[in-house]
Amino acid sequence: MNYYEIGSLEDYFKIYNKSVRNPEEFWGTIADENFNWYQKWDKVLEYDMIHADIKWFKNGKVNIVKNCIDRHLNKRGEKTAIIFEPNNPNEPAQHISYLELHERVCKMANVLKEQGIQKGDRVCIYLPMIPELAIALLACARVGAIHSVVFAGFSASALSSRIQDSDCKLVLTSDGAYRGSKSIDLKGIVDDALVNCPTIEKVLVVKRTNSEIQMKEGRDFWMEELLENAAKDHVAEIMDAEDPLFILYTSGSTGKPKGMVHTIGGYMVYTAYTFKNIFNYKENDVYWCTADIGWITGHSYIVYGPLLNGATTVLFEGVPSYPDFGRFWNVIDKHEVTQFYTAPTAIRALAKENLSFVENHDLSSIKVLGSVGEPINEEAWHWYNNNVGKKTAPITDTWWQTETGGIMIAPLPFITPTKPTYATLPLPGIQPVLMDERRNELEDNQVVGSLCIKFPWPGMARTIWGDHQRFVDTYFSAFRGKYFTGDGALRDEVGYYRITGRVDDVVIVSGHNLGTAPIEDAINEHPAVAESAIVGFPHDVKGNALYGYITLKETGEVRDRDNLRREINEHISSHIGPIAKLDKIQFVSGLPKTRSGKIMRRILRKIAEGDFSNFGDISTLLNPEIVEEIKNERID
Repeated sequence: MNYYEIGSLEDYFKIYNKSVRNPEEFWGTIADENFNWYQKWDKVLEYDMIHADIKWFKNGKVNIVKNCIDRHLNKRGEKTAIIFEPNNPNEPAQHISYLELHERVCKMANVLKEQGIQKGDRVCIYLPMIPELAIALLACARVGAIHSVVFAGFSASALSSRIQDSDCKLVLTSDGAYRGSKSIDLKGIVDDALVNCPTIEKVLVVKRTNSEIQMKEGRDFWMEELLENAAKDHVAEIMDAEDPLFILYTSGSTGKPKGMVHTIGGYMVYTAYTFKNIFNYKENDVYWCTADIGWITGHSYIVYGPLLNGATTVLFEGVPSYPDFGRFWNVIDKHEVTQFYTAPTAIRALAKENLSFVENHDLSSIKVLGSVGEPINEEAWHWYNNNVGKKTAPITDTWWQTETGGIMIAPLPFITPTKPTYATLPLPGIQPVLMDERRNELEDNQVVGSLCIKFPWPGMARTIWGDHQRFVDTYFSAFRGKYFTGDGALRDEVGYYRITGRVDDVVIVSGHNLGTAPIEDAINEHPAVAESAIVGFPHDVKGNALYGYITLKETGEVRDRDNLRREINEHISSHIGPIAKLDKIQFVSGLPKTRSGKIMRRILRKIAEGDFSNFGDISTLLNPEIVEEIKNERID
């Protein structure tokens, strides 16, 4: 049986059962049959889940970039690898073939070597969504350097702390970045960040906005000039399967950001396998993930997963609202996109706009829709299904994390029957379990518990850079011998999983465990509501009560707010039950969000509790100004 491409529901169950009964044979077969190795491994898997000591494809030798590019050149050299769609729709798109990508990656790899970068060195990449960003990742991996991409919207202090934590030697940035109608001075941010970064020796600057910037002599160099003189050929470094590929920082709810370390062999095998099956990718498809490469979604499903499969992947510099709210649909129409992968936050924002923005474009090329970043609420799911997929393109609602490396639970298009708000079934090789508060495994269906994974998978992070004990404490200590996701989940009568939100987003009200996600789903179905966030706050009688922050659709009419509060609570009561009604409802103009669109609930929780003492670093939020507004209008 071909494990690499799942063809039917019957195939899925056969392959899944095989993957659980004999994981080593399963992943060993996939790795052997679908990738090029310099040297085969001695052992597929060696693991200790108590101390988080995991090794996949032990002593295997490989280079991920040879698998992303070089091995495709004979068959797909002229095929488009990357379509670059610029921020300004009037600027022509670029079609970069696999042959051109190979040359550009080799040249940048040679530049890195000439600048003193060696195997194992850390390189910080702080670039906008331009081709050089993808090329930089691949060039680092080709020479064996460890890339640490920082989203080019983070502040100087956030950039500085990440550079310091991993002792980066070199920064790759640009003179500036375009974002909608604005341009951002990236080089100025880098200069401010580097005041406290003594390990940085060189800064290589890509021209994008042609703005006036300061160049520090001896440290700063224009990338174009270096590339002009670089050789077109580069022999890829032979790497061990367990050598680090990249560090990617994920914000902790407390403490400094965690530098998640992903290694080469396992990450390569897992991202390639999940991309192929989750998106039902076929040879001439055009795939588009709207995420930024600064996040794990961009690493796994803009760069590595698609290129490992010889795919055509779209790299989008812009935003969904520029020059108008039809931009996503325009890009799909223009490039005949077949797979479209975006976040519920974006879907909800676009659903608020006039439907003509969608209807003015031909979306008939779309075969598969994807959702990522948080569970998609039912109203957004139906809007996406009806208006973008035209009820013919299945929605794959994907659950995974920075730490998991790739998608873990999701429906396979045209194979798994979908159910709105459910991530459905685990991917082959993934063994999820639900645990109760006494740390016992819940084996029945129709249960709710803490979501853990009880067996290693190739794409999992191996450690937190420089702090393995924190890695063990954060992910492997709550449920001994299991990876704890931090999420709660419900398993329904047929074994489908629905993520109910972070476990710290489960509020105990009068002895009832209430997941905030289903309550938010119910609220968001109210016709006046655009988005909501629920947190708990201390209550003398109930122990905890629920506080709701709600943004309204711009319907043009001023509603009676007290009446609207009553309607919302009646809606919750009829959908969830009276126990889930909100004690306080604050209408807000927006919610504090990270750059990846996640709502910062810990800030909302502190405001609900009346604790304004320390919100942590809010400068990296998409909209830091909203925090003060919400605080000032808090309901006592």
